[in-house]
Amino acid sequence: MRIGIIGGGFMGEAFLRGILRAEVAAPGDVAVAEVVPARRAQLSEHGVRVTDDAESACIGADVVILAVKPQDLPTVAENLTGKFGRDAVVVSIAAGVRLDDLRRYTGHRAAVRVMPNLPAAIGAGAAVYYPSSEVTGAQRAHLERVLSAVATGYVEVHSDDEVDLATAVHGSGPGYVYLMIEAMVDAAVRQGMKRPDALKLVLSTVRGSAEYAMETGQHPAALRNQVTSPGGTTAAGLAELEAAGFRTAIDSAVEAAYERARDLGE
Repeated sequence: MRIGIIGGGFMGEAFLRGILRAEVAAPGDVAVAEVVPARRAQLSEHGVRVTDDAESACIGADVVILAVKPQDLPTVAENLTGKFGRDAVVVSIAAGVRLDDLRRYTGHRAAVRVMPNLPAAIGAGAAVYYPSSEVTGAQRAHLERVLSAVATGYVEVHSDDEVDLATAVHGSGPGYVYLMIEAMVDAAVRQGMKRPDALKLVLSTVRGSAEYAMETGQHPAALRNQVTSPGGTTAAGLAELEAAGFRTAIDSAVEAAYERARDLGE
């Protein structure tokens, strides 16, 4: 597979690292276009071709990833109109850019809107993708190989609104998780635990809990019951979270993020 990445910022490099780490493509089959000279020097350390010419990065590419800022995408995409290969699939990871707009900007019908999240940087992210009807089976296979390089789980959705909802869940989700981690660490410190010890325990707990849920496939409520003994410490802690409106707060956070994602796309 030949891959072109337009934009070598944080997420563009995250996809680059994942693609190379998972051997989705060899370094010689990847080109990255980046306008900042210092970033080009850093990206070249991956052994891929790095250029300041976006059109050059598209030549011969099976997959072109547009990893530029949302406000820059219209100009970048319009400058590439007619430059994509006939069988190429164009992938945008720009937040808030609707699929129809992506196809209009690029003039290319086989296009996909993708929303990754922060842990994609280490190949442990989550992603949703919304493909146009013109995306073929072969192009979809290429796309899913790329997504598997940066996400441990990815889901196909069928509308921009579903992308916005997913953005509120998995795109913003790391922020919710980090806030919970911060709060748990601070609470442990307040009770007398050393901060480095608290951080180590909390991070290991969050990671292990997620991995155990994925490994067992059990419903979260069933897993919660396994760790909650009648009258025990977990029951006492959970009662306080419920009394403080923990569920309602999470629900409100997701709703607010969803509405904001919809506003950005208008």
